[in-house]
Amino acid sequence: MQPTLMLLPGLVCDAAVWAPQVAALQAQARCVVPAYGLRDTLTAMAEQVLSEAPAERFSLAGHSMGGRVALEVLRLAPQRVQRLALMDTGTQPLAAGEAGEKERAGRMELLALARAKGMRAMADKWARGMVHPERIDTPLFESVLDILARSSPEQFAAQINALLTRSDATALLPTIQCPTLVLCGREDSWSPPAQHAQMRDAIPDAELSIIEHCGHMCTLEQPQAVTDALAAWLRR
Repeated sequence: MQPTLMLLPGLVCDAAVWAPQVAALQAQARCVVPAYGLRDTLTAMAEQVLSEAPAERFSLAGHSMGGRVALEVLRLAPQRVQRLALMDTGTQPLAAGEAGEKERAGRMELLALARAKGMRAMADKWARGMVHPERIDTPLFESVLDILARSSPEQFAAQINALLTRSDATALLPTIQCPTLVLCGREDSWSPPAQHAQMRDAIPDAELSIIEHCGHMCTLEQPQAVTDALAAWLRR
């Protein structure tokens, strides 16, 4: 029987964000991309992942918000996770004071735009900070907009709540015992390489992969490089 690979998408993304990796890795693993629906906490999303997993033990890769969900899965059921990949993500809670209020206000502004003008109008504003600057207004950028536009303001609101109420997962990192890959785009301005280096240093025997010429949407921006890194991790 093939091993199972659970691939967790980020904020209002769907299975299309993992399509290049699913196509390339299906000979190595049974790939499953869960859908969060209207679940509005990271814990509820993690419980959904655990319920959808077709095997008792599985490899687990999470991108962006999906990385935070992956850490919550690990917290709830560490015995079920064979391998962990954390991609373009973070562990910190909502910051206190002005920085936290700025994040909250920014997310609420995007939600208001999605409710007033639709998800694609919101995505066109939001995604400009998600990809490498040279990819803005390219076919790749349009494909990112297509993914985000398939979601709804209700899903966006639920997942924003999950992020704004996120807990601090930093203390979990030193307890991770499975083979772990930490990966991000060189030009990811949301979750930069320095942040991932700190995560790598906190996780025993973790490996760090920085994807060159790449922003936050690494699975689509540099699909072959990401696939190669995941394939090597699956062989560990």
